[in-house]
Amino acid sequence: MHKVFVNDKPIVLTTKVEKEKGFKNFPLKTVNLKKIIRELNSTSLKEVRLIHKNEEKLLKKFLKKLPNVIAGGGKAYNDKGEILFIFRNNKWDLPKGKTEKKEAIEETAIREVEEETGVNGLEIVKPLETTYHIFKRNGRNKIKITYWFEMKTNYNGKLEPQENEGITKVAWLDKEQVEKALENSYANIKSLI
Repeated sequence: MHKVFVNDKPIVLTTKVEKEKGFKNFPLKTVNLKKIIRELNSTSLKEVRLIHKNEEKLLKKFLKKLPNVIAGGGKAYNDKGEILFIFRNNKWDLPKGKTEKKEAIEETAIREVEEETGVNGLEIVKPLETTYHIFKRNGRNKIKITYWFEMKTNYNGKLEPQENEGITKVAWLDKEQVEKALENSYANIKSLI
């Protein structure tokens, strides 16, 4: 099972057909994705489930339905165990961004965290789960596939938000501050924390 978010509402990719209650089932093969996205954005529908009989092919078939944007990002920790967050579009988020040219996804993740926050000396500890969300650019829906990595750094210099990317604040947040920030964050970020 995979979840692809449209804002904070999931499109669940699954092999199981369940009785509809607060969600709707659709066959993945014939689904009108544009219509579903519109419905999720404009109604009280909580989620949509797209059904396909083959678990292995579910995600692959879904990703062919819209253009893909590949991104890398980081859940970076400092020596105090605090997590690095950015504030953009009035929400707390983790730093991430699109890959460039033939860059490895790990290089993308480190570069984007550095560019968006001013933090350097980052080292990847391990890969985290990959997240998927649908966004609209120039009137077209696209799927952002973000490969996340847990990172560590002993950087304790100045934090510098990348303002030309709409980032207004960068902060190291402790456990309590993270919980508060997650009240005003995205569903896929909550799943990473």
